[in-house]
Amino acid sequence: MVESQPVLTMTAISKSFPGVQALNDVGLRLFPGEVHGLMGENGAGKSTLIKVLTGVYSHDSGTIGLAGQTVRFGAPMQAIAAGISTVYQEVNLVPNLSVAENIFIGREPRIASLIDWRRMRRAARHLVERLELDVDVTAPLGSCSLAVQQMIAIARAIDIKAQVLVLDEPTSSLDTTEVEQLFRIMRQLRGEGIAILFVTHFLDQVYAIADRVTVLRNGRLVGEYMTSELPQLALVEKMIGKELEALESLEDQPKRALAAIEASTAVIEASSIGRKGSVAPFSLTIHQGEVVGLAGLLGSGRTEVARLLFGADRADSGQLTMQGNPAPIHNPVDAIDRGIAFCSENRRTEGLVGELSVRENIILALQATRGWTKPVPRRRQDELVAKYISALDIRPGDPEMPVRNLSGGNQQKVLLARWLITEPRLLILDEPTRGIDIGAKTEIQRLVMQLSDGGMAVLFISAELEEVLRLSHKIAVMRDRHLVAELANDDSVDAEHVMAAIASGASS
Repeated sequence: MVESQPVLTMTAISKSFPGVQALNDVGLRLFPGEVHGLMGENGAGKSTLIKVLTGVYSHDSGTIGLAGQTVRFGAPMQAIAAGISTVYQEVNLVPNLSVAENIFIGREPRIASLIDWRRMRRAARHLVERLELDVDVTAPLGSCSLAVQQMIAIARAIDIKAQVLVLDEPTSSLDTTEVEQLFRIMRQLRGEGIAILFVTHFLDQVYAIADRVTVLRNGRLVGEYMTSELPQLALVEKMIGKELEALESLEDQPKRALAAIEASTAVIEASSIGRKGSVAPFSLTIHQGEVVGLAGLLGSGRTEVARLLFGADRADSGQLTMQGNPAPIHNPVDAIDRGIAFCSENRRTEGLVGELSVRENIILALQATRGWTKPVPRRRQDELVAKYISALDIRPGDPEMPVRNLSGGNQQKVLLARWLITEPRLLILDEPTRGIDIGAKTEIQRLVMQLSDGGMAVLFISAELEEVLRLSHKIAVMRDRHLVAELANDDSVDAEHVMAAIASGASS
């Protein structure tokens, strides 16, 4: 990278929505011929900043400069015309059209009013050869791999004479070979003087390709750093927002009977379970009465692990056994039948049905185990729902209230009640305390301990290290879609050990 005047500057950018300050005095600089990483946890403001840059949102205050001129885009097409192209995580091209048609869609070369197909295909071949891609430009885009489709989206972007190329999570569904192919093209474009903004959660990829990195947290700028001068552990700290020395000491958590847990029955054993483009093959054992904490940054693969174990995504490698017997799980129904319950982190779209009552939401999983031709008798429904409303202190306690009217914490309790009513062997909790008040959070943490003490196996996923350490017997550490370490949560393990494992990709 050659240091020069920035091709793009965003200065003191602020953007608010009703009740939310999404960006507050944020800045960004991009230089010609550099790859610039944009990092931050969920809610840090990365997506909002990109949408302000590309004209999707109008910023409330601040300035954007492009090639020395102040600009303000009212629509994405204005940003494209000015030389800012964006390739999104989900390829927004047309799979049933050819590669050439997708590259030139809306810009087809013409003779009079007719498309000049020969010239378009010739230009498309020249462009893919420039990127060293071996692609038949007459083939339907949908016949190409996802990685190649990403490359075609990039080819289209740079043919629009981009000065700035924004890549928004382009590697989230790519395997190692495909990522390296993408990086080769990014290096080539960097050498041609294009400024590339690379948005990702993968630490290894940032250090492999980015010259500079900007970190956002809670809608504010943490800082801009040369990647070569920022250790990975320091980057993790800046994203999370806590210095190691400032992390709260653990509460008086008894390190609960680790030896007894290790000697207990293995409820589930995953052996080299994985899914291409989702999570690398991993092995993990969870015993009766054991809480296994799954730690890692957002995008590290925590949810992907949970979805594989529950059958929401189907594994394409490895084997599952439950209590020593083979247990193929092809879908969530198989998982429920085998005693696995899953509380998704997205309780509103993947968990609760807002239009149904508290009672109807709680009874859903139990009804699913019986089949819809055998409804749970209403008297039995009322008994079970009353029991769990009382046990979990769901407020208000009206079982006929629409669940959408409850607070976030009480909605989370309803989702827990739904699964506890099925008496699962393994309970998977994905961010069960995110976005709820401290009182509800404490109640849910206490419940997890009680369930574990009662013999239930729990996989507990949380971005809060203190929470993981407080509840877990063992901690599995995820990084860049790989399970990189397992730490027994004894007196020698603290938040520093976990963060070091996240940063380095190994146990310490």
